[in-house]
Amino acid sequence: MRTIGLIGGMSWQSSAEYYRIINETVQARLGPLRSAEMLMFSVDFGPIERAQHEGRWADAGALLQQAAKRLEAGGAECVVLCTNTMHKLADMIEDAVSIPLLHVADPAGEAARARGLTCVGLLGTAFTMEQDFIKSRLKERFGLDVLTPDAPDREVVHRIIYDELCVGIVKDTSLAAYQDIMARLASRGAQAIILGCTEISLLVKPEDNALVLLDTTALHAQAAVAFALGSH
Repeated sequence: MRTIGLIGGMSWQSSAEYYRIINETVQARLGPLRSAEMLMFSVDFGPIERAQHEGRWADAGALLQQAAKRLEAGGAECVVLCTNTMHKLADMIEDAVSIPLLHVADPAGEAARARGLTCVGLLGTAFTMEQDFIKSRLKERFGLDVLTPDAPDREVVHRIIYDELCVGIVKDTSLAAYQDIMARLASRGAQAIILGCTEISLLVKPEDNALVLLDTTALHAQAAVAFALGSH
């Protein structure tokens, strides 16, 4: 079994989900007493969140480079960055280490392609929805048309992530708001919704939406297990 290296803390609530899903998947694959070999470097999200909103991406990238280096030095054989937004800095992290970074967009793209989908809606932080680091990868590698909510809806999605989900608050009213936003994406042609923020699955469950939900947290964690067990 290869050792998985997790960069967590963004937020720790979703990082805990990675730990749970990875171990549950290994247990299902290998037996009831089996668990994953992994390391986690959990960053302090506060300075990174400030750097995000102040546009100081290089500063945030330097912190993540150090985290990746420490994982590699500890024996990790891959890097799993437990956040969608910070994949904006994927190239910086890859440049800092010799072990592979398992990109969060790829398992979602593979799942969409396996289902024969051509058009997906994307929910995430404003950075993820408005910039191209996830959307372009899904289009170029997997041929997907990617729809995002309109500006007022993007603001709602972003606010709920940072003000509620990242601090462990889950509200029925926020679920209802997300359901309305997903319905509007469906009306524009989305065949599925990519939950492109690792906190969104804390709020939105498969039974909460008529469309297929592609949860990047679960898919990314499962891809890490596939890598660890040599089937990636």
